[in-house]
Amino acid sequence: MGRKRPLTHHRLLRDNRGAAVAVFGIGALAFLALGVRAVSSSVPAQERVGPAGVTEVVAPEEGAGQMPGAQDRLAQDELDVRVRRFLDESRRRWRDQNVPEEDGRLLYDLIVDHGYTRALEVGTSTGHSAIWIAWALSKTGGKLITIEIDEGRYRQALRNFEEAGLSDYIDARLANAHDLVPALEGPFDFVFVDADKDWYTRYFRAILPKLEVGGCFTAHNVRGRRTGWLREFLEVLESTPNLETEIRGSRRSGVSVSFKRG
Repeated sequence: MGRKRPLTHHRLLRDNRGAAVAVFGIGALAFLALGVRAVSSSVPAQERVGPAGVTEVVAPEEGAGQMPGAQDRLAQDELDVRVRRFLDESRRRWRDQNVPEEDGRLLYDLIVDHGYTRALEVGTSTGHSAIWIAWALSKTGGKLITIEIDEGRYRQALRNFEEAGLSDYIDARLANAHDLVPALEGPFDFVFVDADKDWYTRYFRAILPKLEVGGCFTAHNVRGRRTGWLREFLEVLESTPNLETEIRGSRRSGVSVSFKRG
């Protein structure tokens, strides 16, 4: 027999390199799997609530708790629960010319469906419509400017915004819209008007140049006989080039929905 070569340190590394790498790889994968499982199990299931009031339990995703996106989703889910609770508890006490819930949902859907982010409201009252608008903007990353002339209604709206958890998404102005609307720079991609009806046409003409292409101009209380201010306003909407208008919303009040086309 030939002389057996000694098993040097160099040979050990060379001969067992594949096995060492394989062992290391298996160990690393097992460690990572345990880590992901531990992180995921530490994040509790969340309740997600939408405007329809349907609550569903959502299990955490793999890696939840590590990514900023997951934290953002949890924060949004918590805000949804808070807003929904506020709207449910306040359902029977909305007065002072606030919109019905059906019309609030319409505003919410228009903003979320089109991804609007720069909203203007003329006529806050005590904030019911603004809450629906701002709730939608919390999902699109936008903000609302809302204008109210009556100080009592304005103060109550501020309290409602705070209680609903939406103050960060609302820039509430105590002002006369006759003066402020023409002075606002814009641009806006969503507008809701629910103020003095005989000024609807003037509000529209002041805002239209500041409304982005693809944007939406809406106005409340537009169902009824076409006389006086309503006839004038609807005729202006229908005769404006590159504007598509239809009436939606509740049967009693109605909302004009006008999209600005290119």
